Amino acid sequence: MQKIRTFALILLGIFLCNFTTAQTNPSYKKNKEKMDYFLNVLDRFYVDTLDFNKLVEKGVKEMIEDLDPHSSYTTAKDVAASREPLKGSFDGIGVTFQIIKDTINVIEVIIDGPSEKVGILPGDKIVKVDTMLACGKHISNNWVRDHLRGKKGSKVTLWVKRGRSNELLQFVVTRDKIPMYSINVSFMVDKKTGYIKLDRFAQTSPQEFEKAFRKLKDAGMENLIFDLRGNGGGYLNVAFYMASQFVHADSLIVYTKNFRGTGETYYATKHGLFREGKLIVLVDEGSASASEITSGAVQDWDRGIIMGRRTFGKGLVQKPVDLPDGAEVRVTISHYYTPTGRCIQKPYDDKDAYSKDLANRYKHGEYLTPDSIDFPDSLRYTTPAGKTVYGGGGIMPDIFIPIDTTNYSTFYNDLVRRGIISSFTMNYLGSNREALKQKYPTFDDFRKNFKISDKLYNELVDYAKKEGVVDSAKLNFSYKVERFAKEKRKELDSLYTSLDDLKKLDKFEKMMRDYVNAEYKKDVEDRNAEKAPKLIKNYMLFELARNLYTYSDAYRIILEEDNTYKQACKAINDNKLFRRFKIAH
Repeated sequence: MQKIRTFALILLGIFLCNFTTAQTNPSYKKNKEKMDYFLNVLDRFYVDTLDFNKLVEKGVKEMIEDLDPHSSYTTAKDVAASREPLKGSFDGIGVTFQIIKDTINVIEVIIDGPSEKVGILPGDKIVKVDTMLACGKHISNNWVRDHLRGKKGSKVTLWVKRGRSNELLQFVVTRDKIPMYSINVSFMVDKKTGYIKLDRFAQTSPQEFEKAFRKLKDAGMENLIFDLRGNGGGYLNVAFYMASQFVHADSLIVYTKNFRGTGETYYATKHGLFREGKLIVLVDEGSASASEITSGAVQDWDRGIIMGRRTFGKGLVQKPVDLPDGAEVRVTISHYYTPTGRCIQKPYDDKDAYSKDLANRYKHGEYLTPDSIDFPDSLRYTTPAGKTVYGGGGIMPDIFIPIDTTNYSTFYNDLVRRGIISSFTMNYLGSNREALKQKYPTFDDFRKNFKISDKLYNELVDYAKKEGVVDSAKLNFSYKVERFAKEKRKELDSLYTSLDDLKKLDKFEKMMRDYVNAEYKKDVEDRNAEKAPKLIKNYMLFELARNLYTYSDAYRIILEEDNTYKQACKAINDNKLFRRFKIAH
């Protein structure tokens, strides 16, 4: 195994030598010559015929695993798919789908896309693709992608079931370039405040941001809530562009360092779209890399308020390198630093601990209170306005907002994970779509006037039960036993007065079983009487709205129950808060 890893390391060095201007590691040349010699030995003397492609691929993979957590290897077969989300487009038919009960359900039809042009609608079920049956246990997400995507200009025949009609509709769709938007949600929160959510830093993000920004500006936007939660990063040049929209011209955005001394420094461009006006950037533990560059620059230059929870802590820069066989390695080449000098990369000496970092944060209570985070003075930095910021792992927000777990339940998680709510709402729309559209022609009409009735909610619960998902609550058995012992203390002491009385355990077992059952039932009833159904009903509204209107419209329903978003809406209008953080606006 060690030979394979050494083998892979040297081959990787051979591939990379064409991309580096200077090789400063003294062991490189010696080991390159050693590997050349070893390859010749294997080729000339090994007893069996060797598949060097297979051997090298295995070795490179294992070598990459011995580096840092973010260097990676992608096979030639998977390179195109791995680049797709960041390129911003792919060739296909222009729908988003969900597999429900082994059937392809069209969730959304992309405006001006190939499917919309021929008349395919949200709610349609694709049951046949060309001559192939498109429903059954063999259907998977990969199967759908393999058969619906294809070269631009190629045609595919789809057979679709619509509503309750048994007659199948036939559509011939000509595949085309389909955009993958990185900004799917943007709207005016109030008369002066806009909201933009960036899902990833993609190739098309600058154009998308400018389009969304100008639309909101035309609607009267003076302040902006910029949402980077769950944004794992993307192209660094897009991060530089995004930060440049907020900080003043020629301001340092980020700089990189490595042992070769080949790091780079990046400054804000001459022009930016939003360098004046109140700015709040939302982040969480899923915000990484390019998100941290952007939020770090905003924080270090006292340009806006960072709200949410501590970011992921990825401050390593990867360089993608194409290998001769079409595969790709992404090799970490530098650490990046924010304008005040903070290294955002969290420690990764212990890779097992690194992989479990987010789970450990939750376990230690960091998602609920910032008090569990210990920043040593050595990692303390100061912004130009005198604000204290910290390095050593992620961007710590100016205003901490704890995660809201009060609404969540096992029942809700199972409903979402199993696609029960999506399936139920699709069935409901099959019979009620036209009536709902007539009664609520716009999203604003729907948002103000449509409510999930108890009757409809109970129909969902019954539907879920038929699908094998039933309501439940966390048992907390040890806690209930402890309460049982306290509440039934006198009764137990009178029942068991000597060791001989321990023979009466059957009565004790019945008492405890009845108590735990009653308490558990009460937990379920109490929760159902309060918050859990509210979250489920809200998700039902979201699923209905995304099918009747747009995803951007529907997402506003999710945000209405989002505590971080609600706090941001409140804070954006608080001039005293901005003065407290010494943020000019």
